[in-house]
Amino acid sequence: MLPRLPFAHLPTPIEPLSRLSERLGGPQLFIKRDDQTGLALGGNKTRKLEFLMAEAVEQGADLVVTAGAIQSNHCRQTAAIAARLGLGCTLVLTGEPPSHPSANLLLDRLFGAQVIYVPDRRDREQALQETMTRARSEGRRPYLVPYGGSSPTGVLGYVFAMQELIEQWPAQGVAARPDWIVCASSSGGTQAGLALGRRRFGFSGRILGISIDESVEWLQQTVSKLATQASELIGERIEIGPDEVLANDQYCRAGYGVLTEAEREAIHLFARTEGILLDPVYTGRAAAGLIDLIRKGFFRKDEIVLFWHTGGQPALFAEKYAHLVL
Repeated sequence: MLPRLPFAHLPTPIEPLSRLSERLGGPQLFIKRDDQTGLALGGNKTRKLEFLMAEAVEQGADLVVTAGAIQSNHCRQTAAIAARLGLGCTLVLTGEPPSHPSANLLLDRLFGAQVIYVPDRRDREQALQETMTRARSEGRRPYLVPYGGSSPTGVLGYVFAMQELIEQWPAQGVAARPDWIVCASSSGGTQAGLALGRRRFGFSGRILGISIDESVEWLQQTVSKLATQASELIGERIEIGPDEVLANDQYCRAGYGVLTEAEREAIHLFARTEGILLDPVYTGRAAAGLIDLIRKGFFRKDEIVLFWHTGGQPALFAEKYAHLVL
């Protein structure tokens, strides 16, 4: 039995996006609400952390260390579960310390995390290793949570999320399963889990990752490698080749965390047709890609497309984004 701490609020709902589907005049749209996983305002990292934190506890860790951007959703959720389990938490964040912490950074502080700032992303790995070394020299037992929770262990969260989706789907009143799943893809763990779950549980639809910051080639290599490695943790090795990984990097050219009119329109459309909040970095960009692909006729009108909401809404309240969204 794989070690797992069941703290996520599962299963997360599936909802039809009837008004948005009508507005766009494309395929029938549904949404999987992983913004409602429960931990510290929810998000996709909660599923990964159920396995990662179980591994940390099993190894006797008393401190978790991880890294991300200033407004990292992953770091917010990691800090929250560390507090719940009574573990220390150190976050290595890329950027300059703001004068007034807001949004995810405010929550990191509220959960009691120690924050180390590194101005340049290229220095983050060295800072992480120095943090781990220092912790061990002080007699601590640190556990390194990978960036984005994207390790073979973390990937398992989305392998079983695919099983959850398949079991839920008959209640939607639609005979066919989704033809497509569209999700944000960055560090690769969520898409890797879905790709492996697709093979393991016999899902026939296709999974399209809208890149947030990486090239198609990088995602194909990373997702296929993570998915294949994760398969060995739950049974016989399943080879997931790069050619099985569908990704689109046409919507990340502005750069990571740069809000363009496309993300802004997507955030407004979801809010004003469905009352659903997207975030400006991940789901806003993935939804912008989805909307553009629908308008270009990429999906057939008789297909069913499920958008997998990975959370991140606290970033809407960050000083960097709040005035840009409206």
